[in-house]
Amino acid sequence: MDADRLRQYLEFYQDLGIQTLYRPAAAAPEPAVAEVLQVPKMPPPPEPLPSIPLPSLAPANDTLVQISADIGDCRRCRLHEGRNKIVFGVGNGQSPLVFVGEGPGADEDEQGIPFVGRAGQLLTQMIEGTAKKEGMEIRRDDVYICNVVKCRPPGNRTPEPDEMEICGQFLYRQLSVIKPKAICALGGTAARAVTGHKEGVTKMRGRWFQWRDIPVMVTYHPSYLLRPYNQDAKREAWQDLKKLLHFVYD
Repeated sequence: MDADRLRQYLEFYQDLGIQTLYRPAAAAPEPAVAEVLQVPKMPPPPEPLPSIPLPSLAPANDTLVQISADIGDCRRCRLHEGRNKIVFGVGNGQSPLVFVGEGPGADEDEQGIPFVGRAGQLLTQMIEGTAKKEGMEIRRDDVYICNVVKCRPPGNRTPEPDEMEICGQFLYRQLSVIKPKAICALGGTAARAVTGHKEGVTKMRGRWFQWRDIPVMVTYHPSYLLRPYNQDAKREAWQDLKKLLHFVYD
């Protein structure tokens, strides 16, 4: 038997837990003696590593006040270069419903409050108008509104992936503190940031997704609905919001 085949046999028996093999010696003038083949002993397996819990992305006993303080005069990414004010969030910090947009515009950058320009006025009308039609007494102040990034991107461009990643840690903490019953992602950028899905907003809207077991409804961003040729989108957005409000408040 050649050496390779012998080694295969030895490894096979070793896997079975057999440490010693015996075979008779070949006939010889002297009395035969048993020849002992010792299977090489493998080193014992390493001790399993202790289970170490992963650190939480949100500090214990976190609060919105603490998150805002931790952001401070943020200079973690290039967006700080052209901003006027950091736009943190506004509304009821214990709301069962959170709206997440893309990022501040010019009006928001000036006032430090999310959704105060034309798109914000439309969002307010959508929230309060839909609630009233459905017999619900819900005002804008009853919900919480924030953005993926807290500083205005130059020229209102779409935030870059690294900018969303850096600012995303604070959005994560905001959502973790509030623990809403549902989240509404406004537009494709917010939808991708919150859900992780890469589809376009037209395919995602009206559907339920999840953020850490919290249901997420995706719909159009109000700025998209302001364009005159998007009449069908307006109707669809109202339907999305109606579904959302009933889920949260019924």
